[in-house]
Amino acid sequence: EVQLVESGGGLVQAGGSLRLSCAASGFSFGDYAVGWFRQAPGKAREGVSCISSVGSTYYLNSVKGRFTISIDNAKNTVYLQMNNLNPEDTAVYYCAAAESLSPIVSPELAQYDYWGQGTQVTVSS
Repeated sequence: EVQLVESGGGLVQAGGSLRLSCAASGFSFGDYAVGWFRQAPGKAREGVSCISSVGSTYYLNSVKGRFTISIDNAKNTVYLQMNNLNPEDTAVYYCAAAESLSPIVSPELAQYDYWGQGTQVTVSS
């Protein structure tokens, strides 16, 4: 059974940092593109950062320079390091995976086959 489990969310003050983790079971990230998405109350879910199976990356403009996506293949875990957080980053963050060997990474939700349950990130001002 394919499963993605996020962790690492929480409450942090503006300017603080969090590291989200996404642990996979039932498949290996090596043949998949992986993305972090977020959904704030009343807003559509959006792609925050994605990484292809060969390491190419995508970042939402508003998080460039603050967020970093990485993969630990030995642990089959994807991370999202989030620095200098601001209240606009408050959302439920989801991890998702797409079976793809393409070097072109996409933030399009429809491209992703498997989703985690989400983890809440709240940034206070």
